[in-house]
Amino acid sequence: MTQSMTDDERPAAAPPRPGVLGRLAGVSYRRRGRVVAAWVVAIAAAFGLSAAFAGEFTADYSAPGSDSRQAQDLLEERFPAQSGDTIDVVVQAEGGVADPEVQADVTALLDELRTQPHVVAVDDPYTAPGGISQNGDILVATVNLDVVLPDDMPVEETEELLALADAAERPGLEIALGGQTVALAEQGEIGSEAIGMAAAAVILLITFGSVVAAGLPLIVAVAGLALSGALTGVVAALVDVPDWSTALATMMGIALGIDYVLLMVTRFREWRAAGLDPERATVATLDTAGRAVMVAGSTVMVSMLGLFAMGLTFMQGAALVTIVAVLVVMAAAATLFPALLGFWGGWVDRLRVPLGRRGKPTVQLAAGGHVEPSRAWLRWGTLVDRHSVIATVVGVGLLLALAAPFLGVRFGFPDAGNNLEDRSSRQAYDLLSDGFGPGANGPLLLVADLDDASDQAALPALTEAVTATPGVAAAMPAVVNEAGDAALMTVLPSTGPQDGATEDLVHLLRDDVLPGAGVEVHVGGVTATSIDSTANTAERLPLLIGGVVILSMILLLVSFRSIVIPITAALMNLLSVAAAYGVVALVLEGGWAGQLVGIDTETPMPAFIPVLVFAVLFGLSMDYEVFLISRMREAWTRTGDNARAIVEGLAGTGRVITAAAAIMVAVFAAFIPSSEVFLKVIGVGMAAAILVDATVVRMLLVPAVMHLLGRANWWLPSWLDRRLPQLYVEGRPEIYLPDGAGGSRGPEGAGEPELTAAR
Repeated sequence: MTQSMTDDERPAAAPPRPGVLGRLAGVSYRRRGRVVAAWVVAIAAAFGLSAAFAGEFTADYSAPGSDSRQAQDLLEERFPAQSGDTIDVVVQAEGGVADPEVQADVTALLDELRTQPHVVAVDDPYTAPGGISQNGDILVATVNLDVVLPDDMPVEETEELLALADAAERPGLEIALGGQTVALAEQGEIGSEAIGMAAAAVILLITFGSVVAAGLPLIVAVAGLALSGALTGVVAALVDVPDWSTALATMMGIALGIDYVLLMVTRFREWRAAGLDPERATVATLDTAGRAVMVAGSTVMVSMLGLFAMGLTFMQGAALVTIVAVLVVMAAAATLFPALLGFWGGWVDRLRVPLGRRGKPTVQLAAGGHVEPSRAWLRWGTLVDRHSVIATVVGVGLLLALAAPFLGVRFGFPDAGNNLEDRSSRQAYDLLSDGFGPGANGPLLLVADLDDASDQAALPALTEAVTATPGVAAAMPAVVNEAGDAALMTVLPSTGPQDGATEDLVHLLRDDVLPGAGVEVHVGGVTATSIDSTANTAERLPLLIGGVVILSMILLLVSFRSIVIPITAALMNLLSVAAAYGVVALVLEGGWAGQLVGIDTETPMPAFIPVLVFAVLFGLSMDYEVFLISRMREAWTRTGDNARAIVEGLAGTGRVITAAAAIMVAVFAAFIPSSEVFLKVIGVGMAAAILVDATVVRMLLVPAVMHLLGRANWWLPSWLDRRLPQLYVEGRPEIYLPDGAGGSRGPEGAGEPELTAAR
């Protein structure tokens, strides 16, 4: 006999199962002690690996397969003593350097330098051709080192050389050491992580008004920084890693770690306000906002992977270190953050700071489990909707105006002439220019491959042809090695290393003069290497831009199931990057803008800077795009109203994006006080671009264009819709909304924001 059940007696349907991130969050929350212990063990293990196997930082800025690279290879093979890096010892004496007392002091100094580690040879300026200036007041001696790359010279050894030069100085006798090795030793520590962290802490306190809520992003960022920082040494043991990449990876790790957790803390507080207990709110947070974080982190990694297309080892090393930092941040957001919520999730609004209104805050719950945004953001969203055409024109106009200075940019590598005047490398640079002409700071090294003994007969004619070439100030007689299979000629241009005429001279020698020499000759040296590296980077830049843009568009297509959104996102991000390039170019002009950041001379832009800035900024810009569009898509899926979705998404994320951008601006602005020019440039470019992207682009241009496009924003062909995987980047917030979410909070919610229903 069967008995029918009433609706009330029928068992309730099982709640939908959370996604992978939600399930991982639940496990991390329940086993929070083990998760935190695992992170401590991982950090300790990483430090142990780094201590045992860490490699040295090194960077080769030459272009693979270039003429200057071939010259360097030939030097290393046939002239090992001359193939290493060099240091210039420049001396100026009031009574002339030929004075016996001056000569005795200089000789004593040079003899002492010869005994130092890594020094293989020191020229005698009194016997070497071209060692003394025409007026007799200045001399230069070349110190040859056994390291090819300046980064390979221990800083403490270079500092010892500087100390010896300082000790040899006396009234009327000025001595300065110059060269890339000296400049590296004088640059000091790279990075200002403490400044970025302190600024982020202040912004988080202002944003959340609670010590606990502000502390969670900082704890996650510090843990990620500790792990990724320790792993950097291990990466350096496997590939070439430049020393400045640690600062870049650290800043990226701090900025992304804080920004991602900032987004999730905001969502967690909303779920708590909706009535969820701490564990359920943690699962809901990772299953909604956590998805956007994973997509955002993936776009950053896609951008950094684009650097591998450049074919430059130092770029690949910097990209790999940064990718490790981003991966660690994503892992911390998915595991450590929910574990910390297991300890402090119920206290997230405790320890409030006395900012703004005191007492228990009152919030309104809107659709989708979100806290109703402030009226100011809603009014701004409505204003953009009403004046979308004007907003589009103004936004595009501002970005193009900022990008305009980039049209007159001059590419090249900054040298000691751009250093601070109180540095030995800058003083040596100026003395060389005064005594031997500007070309003395960028000599060209012509290396001839002599296949047989008869080739030596062509060297006098080669010297004569090079000397007669327009733009050549002097050409030293060719020196043949002991084996007689190679010759080295030093050529001084009549213009400085950064002068465009010097680049023209290099091309003239390679294209017209040297092909008729009768022997195979390659043009090398620091200046030629810089010229070749710039040309190589310019050739490969379209590959980077095209590859990163296409891969990012595919990722957005799958994430948001729209054809239009990936296209508009790519265009907006390219405009942001162009604006950053323009700001950097303006600063490098050395005018009022440059003086604000400590660049007082006209400085060329290193070709790798636009590459690096593009890769980083395109990824970071996509972060804000993902945060904004995921909230818009959530509203669109719920309402089907394009205008409402845009206003709700903009108003709902405006505060978070503004706070996240402020943190990133502060973190990257910490680069600006650096004494290294290219770090200043990176800091200026990134800080300016993030500021512009988070304000002009995300808060004005993107919503304005989406209003103009209407429902076309969400169009996707049906055949493609059936084939694309469903990622639910916005999550499924409806499955976490409790019945009667607008009701009052129980005792468990004591101390939480008071909830009222949104009208």
